[in-house]
Amino acid sequence: MAQFPSLSVVEKELLEAVKSCSERGLVHASTWCAEQYIALTNSPRTSTTEDSRKEAESHQSGCFGFHQESEETEVFLSDYPSYMLAKNYFDLREYARSEHVLVNCKSSKAYFLQMYSRYMAGEKKKRNEMTDTLGPLEQSQLNNDHLKRLRVDLSKRQSKLDGYCQYLYGVVLKKLDLEKDAIEAFIDAVHSVPTNWGAWLELSSLIVDKSMLSALTLPAHWMKNFFLAHIYLELQLNEDAIKQLNILSDAGFSSSSYVKAELAVAYHNIRDLDTAISLFGEVKQQDPYRLQHMDIYSNVLYVKEMRPELSHLAHQLCDIDKYSVETCCVIGNYYSLRGEHEKAVLYFQRALKLNPNYLSAWTLVGLEYVEMKKTSAAIQAYRHAIEVNRRDYRAWYGLGQTYEILKMPLYSLYYYKQALMLRPNDSRMLVAVGESYEKLNRIQEAKKCYWRAYSVGDVEGMALIKLAKFHAKLGDELEAMTFYVKYVEQAELVGTVEVEELGNAYQFLAHWYLKTKQLDDAYNMAVKCTHFSETREEGKAILREITIMRAKAESVDSPMQQAGGDDDSLLATSTEQNSRSQTPPTNSFVPMNLSFTP
Repeated sequence: MAQFPSLSVVEKELLEAVKSCSERGLVHASTWCAEQYIALTNSPRTSTTEDSRKEAESHQSGCFGFHQESEETEVFLSDYPSYMLAKNYFDLREYARSEHVLVNCKSSKAYFLQMYSRYMAGEKKKRNEMTDTLGPLEQSQLNNDHLKRLRVDLSKRQSKLDGYCQYLYGVVLKKLDLEKDAIEAFIDAVHSVPTNWGAWLELSSLIVDKSMLSALTLPAHWMKNFFLAHIYLELQLNEDAIKQLNILSDAGFSSSSYVKAELAVAYHNIRDLDTAISLFGEVKQQDPYRLQHMDIYSNVLYVKEMRPELSHLAHQLCDIDKYSVETCCVIGNYYSLRGEHEKAVLYFQRALKLNPNYLSAWTLVGLEYVEMKKTSAAIQAYRHAIEVNRRDYRAWYGLGQTYEILKMPLYSLYYYKQALMLRPNDSRMLVAVGESYEKLNRIQEAKKCYWRAYSVGDVEGMALIKLAKFHAKLGDELEAMTFYVKYVEQAELVGTVEVEELGNAYQFLAHWYLKTKQLDDAYNMAVKCTHFSETREEGKAILREITIMRAKAESVDSPMQQAGGDDDSLLATSTEQNSRSQTPPTNSFVPMNLSFTP
């Protein structure tokens, strides 16, 4: 973990990054650094102004290889007229003109802008060709025509490339699927220019697991904490991510809307939805025109079925930017919550038209296709989501669900296991894998999955009911009764989504208690059975049987009372038994006339 210098040093480096990224057209990285700089302005200072000034001077940009623009000042001054014109062309999105103007420039800053203009010209051409394609799946097949030429030109000067050119070289290699070389380029980039947030983000997209992350040699810079928080979220290591984000808050970034939004995403991932909603609310109040992360906020509102709040969010984002991908996803979630799946698909497809690599839209449209029983389209959508990001467990899980609908348990098992690898402590994944094993008649593996799901904290209470049914099916009624009792206790305490399963649990326990002559407990369970339409008749039948058994027990007790003569103790016992047989247990319903069938 990198130690934080004083806030004045961090501010100085952020301001340098804002200037340098902006001059090179890296607007997203520049904006991110500016946001973090503003977040520091309200942070308390723990050192004196003089100490902070001295420390800032000692942390000159050269200590991490920052920019080193002083060495090429004279060269850049000679390039400046061409650079100035090219930068204006670049800002006008006339990328080919920008590249042409910079052909004879020698400075590293001008060279980066030239290469970046060529890259963006290829991206612009690709986007223009998208308008002639049929849909998002066809759009994804289009490529940037300038990538190979860019790779050749950048590789010729690789030893002389500065941190920004190394970053661009890594982007080109990543687009060409040369991931190993791309990782090396991004590592060189973050060592040379640690405050280029874009390089950290591109590097994080290539990390597939924690062991791969541990093998990286990263600079001991405070920006590493932001990177670790982000990659932990991507790898579903949510507790580690929360810890890192809290470190950032304590270090002075407590008012950063980015840090708050990432915290909200982490709490959403661990199913603490109330905390996530609270944090998203703070972000929305602090930055009311923010679009980033709002699609995830809408996912939380969707799960909580907060339709008025989701509607309000959709209207707000529509007023800000009707055609942003986040707005389209939020509106799609709103229509999905209303059950209008065709309209939801329309907005998700609009989001994919705007950005064919937008992960959330692919997973959400896949879910809508499943709801519409369009399994082929759902499979295509989920597969493309995996192509965009193989670490997205939702896409793997969605594929498992789709193949389960198609009654192909071997396929669904494979995809569920992929999702489980990404979220090994998620009870939903474990239950899904267990169900697939059960359908394949692999009993022991299924049992292990259900038990582990219960051990890690059964989110939806499904592991207990699966274990109970499992043992009942094997004829082990005592074990089945134990799990049914635990399931009922949990369901009555925190509620359950599967109301039908709760009724079946009451029915099983009623039969069990009746079989073992525990009439009071059987009576209670049977009464609860009558509260569910599926088990109402069975519950009434059990109540009638209990009445008959109690009547027989009373008739057996009567001769014993007469044989006892004037024995007061036997009379008292008989009276007590008779009273208990006529009076239902505490907190139970009094049985009505059960001699007829309604």
